[in-house]
Amino acid sequence: MDFILHDRLAADSVALGDGPLSSVRLMNDRRYPSVNLLLPRAGLREIHELAAADRALLIEEIALAGQALQAAARAAKINVGALGNLVPQLHVHVVARSPGDPAWPGPVWGHGRPELYAAAGLAAECARLQQALAELLVPA
Repeated sequence: MDFILHDRLAADSVALGDGPLSSVRLMNDRRYPSVNLLLPRAGLREIHELAAADRALLIEEIALAGQALQAAARAAKINVGALGNLVPQLHVHVVARSPGDPAWPGPVWGHGRPELYAAAGLAAECARLQQALAELLVPA
């Protein structure tokens, strides 16, 4: 079975590049700078379904993404979550948080409506995060 990106992820995020294990996608919500690490494997839903080596690699990718996002967004805290309740494909949210953001200190999930980037802002944010994530992204 071939992997097909879920419609919701396709609509809510933009591809930034690929890490050794995951596809890195910017969430299109300017309220919370965040990326998803998507594991493009058909039928994969849970972290425990990964082989031990892939679980370890995923943790390293989460750490690199969190470190880059925290520096790029000057965030006070990085939230990490693998929810998957609405999108049945394994993906891990890495979200930059700071006091004063619209959901602080609560969770971002389900808080208000996304505020989409304008086209120019989206392109600029993609470029900025691609540079910040250079240590994670595999050169094309």
